[in-house]
Amino acid sequence: MRAPQSKTYSPPTITGELGRGDAVVARNSHNRNVPSFCDQIDGVNIDDLVSQFGSPLFVFSERTVIETARRAKKAFSDVYPNTTFAWSYKTNYLKAICNIFHKEGWIAEVVSDFEYQKAEHAGIPGKDIIYNGPCKSRESLEHALRQGSLVQIDNWDELRAIEEIASTMHRRVDVGVRIWMDTGLTPAWSKFGFALANGEAARAVLRIISNPHLNLNTLHSHIGTYVLEPKAYAVAAERLVTLREIVFRKTGHLVPCVNLGGGFPSNSLLHEMPENTKVPPIEEYAEAIAGVLNALPRAQRPQLRLETGRHLIDDAGYLIASVVAVKGAERHKAKLNSGKQSHGGYIVDVGVNLLYTSTWFRVGVMPTTPSHPLHTNAVKLYGCLCMNIDVIREEVELPPLEVNDKLVLHPVGAYNLTQSMQFIGLRPAVVLIGLDGTVNVIRRREKLIDIENGEQVPTYLQLEAT
Repeated sequence: MRAPQSKTYSPPTITGELGRGDAVVARNSHNRNVPSFCDQIDGVNIDDLVSQFGSPLFVFSERTVIETARRAKKAFSDVYPNTTFAWSYKTNYLKAICNIFHKEGWIAEVVSDFEYQKAEHAGIPGKDIIYNGPCKSRESLEHALRQGSLVQIDNWDELRAIEEIASTMHRRVDVGVRIWMDTGLTPAWSKFGFALANGEAARAVLRIISNPHLNLNTLHSHIGTYVLEPKAYAVAAERLVTLREIVFRKTGHLVPCVNLGGGFPSNSLLHEMPENTKVPPIEEYAEAIAGVLNALPRAQRPQLRLETGRHLIDDAGYLIASVVAVKGAERHKAKLNSGKQSHGGYIVDVGVNLLYTSTWFRVGVMPTTPSHPLHTNAVKLYGCLCMNIDVIREEVELPPLEVNDKLVLHPVGAYNLTQSMQFIGLRPAVVLIGLDGTVNVIRRREKLIDIENGEQVPTYLQLEAT
């Protein structure tokens, strides 16, 4: 017998993993200033971009990347000078994007053998690669350790493998330990690292310190993503510092580095958040963390390390889309200006295959021409996939649009490229607008050969050419 089917479809729910619906309004926070239209990016006209590179099209602003990175670095360096920064490859690992951060002084933080290879291929030396993640192969661990990378240990099995590898090396190996905790302000990420509350983290730390082949360099905690409460980082810092002091009293080893990971928000909003939600500026996060570390005697203050991603790149990314169909066109036109109950909508040439984060985040949607608020209506924005759940926005205020009109989706710079897929369609080109206004392709539009290049067809299934 078939299980009874639900009469109504329930979309994926927003869990606490991606922030809190009751966003905390922090001191000096700022409202998102959402423009009503977007006809150019860094001085380059939207129509010119589409004419040259096609639609859809990802566009990145080098100016925004650099300005955001430098502001973050200044925010922390001003209050805690002994801070180092790593770029989170999983957030966006296009080589041109990574190289912007490396040129700005960021080292690399990777979470897989694949990402480690990308960093190496880009010319990043092993000593400037931090290796994180819950699934590291033994081969990649051995390679990373021999290259001088800092491996942040996630679990007991990984620790045992590292102990075996380190015993065959002719030097002590620097390692870190990832620790999870419940700050009481964000959902606890118990999947990653050793538990602090039950003493597991302390046992792992003491075991490492007692091993003559290992040197404990870092206590690491990444408390979540899109964390809207700066105080959560103060709690995490306090608990890592407390563990560090306990270990020092027991062993005489003062761990030199404390790593607070990332998780700082961009100007994206989750679906359930009101438009006027205030996002704390990066300076508040810096002050929260530095307040804890600066309370220590100067000689005992650790190096602070951060592994930031979303905050640095999300606002720099745009996706240009084109309207391919108007749904319920007659009803839409009849109801225009008559209220907010329109059943009309638009299908555009992008879908959740390119906008994975739209499942949780309310992506901003802007037409390329200005319109009066009285001339807009609430419509649904559908993606291009042959899937009923492919909806980019359940409701968004837009003026009347026709086929081939352009829309600009923003911010979309974090995670959408790394999580995009070739489902039904090939992935579009990605361009970077440089500081001087030049437009460079940083990933060309895909071709069929890119997909089929790895495929192999058994002889008996091959078709004869006609």
